[in-house]
Amino acid sequence: MTVLSPRARRLVAAGAFLPLVLAGCSAGSTAPGRSADAVTVTDQWVKAADSGMSAGFGELRNTGGTPVTVVSATSPAAGRLELHEVVPDADGAMVMRPKDGGFAIPAGGALTLRPGGDHLMFMELGTPLRTGSTTEVVLTFADGSSTTFSAQVRDFAGAQEEYAPGHGA
Repeated sequence: MTVLSPRARRLVAAGAFLPLVLAGCSAGSTAPGRSADAVTVTDQWVKAADSGMSAGFGELRNTGGTPVTVVSATSPAAGRLELHEVVPDADGAMVMRPKDGGFAIPAGGALTLRPGGDHLMFMELGTPLRTGSTTEVVLTFADGSSTTFSAQVRDFAGAQEEYAPGHGA
C-alpha cells in the first residue's frame, strides 16, 4: 500500500478536479448564462417598521448581454413580498400597485429601486424591522435562477404613498 504525503494527496485531488473546472470554462460552451449570475445588487436597504408593511430599495445592475426580469422576491422578515411601482391614478395622485410583468433590467443597464418609484413591498411583517439590523432578500428571475443579498434596515420618514384601489394589504 502506498502512503501519500498531505501535499501529494492535494496534488492528486487537484489533478482530478482540474478537468472538471476547465470543461466548465471552455470558450466553446453554448450553455446560456443564468440571470442571477449577471445581476449585482448595491446600496440595498429596507425601511424600519414595527409591524405591517415596509419597503426595500437599492440598485439592480445587469452586467450581462441580455435583458433580465425579476419576477418575485422573498424574505424571512415578511409573510410575502411584492414587486411594486408608484404611478399616477386617474386623478393624478401617486399610488402604489404590483408591477405587472416584474422588474425588467436592460442588458448592461440598471434599475433603481427607490422611495416613490419601483420598490420591494414587505407585507405581513413577522417581527419589527429595527434600524441597524439586516434582513435577507431573495430575488427570483424569469429563468428560475435566484440571488440572495442582505439589506440594512434604516430609518426613513418619506414615501407615504397610497395603494391603488383593490391593491391594499
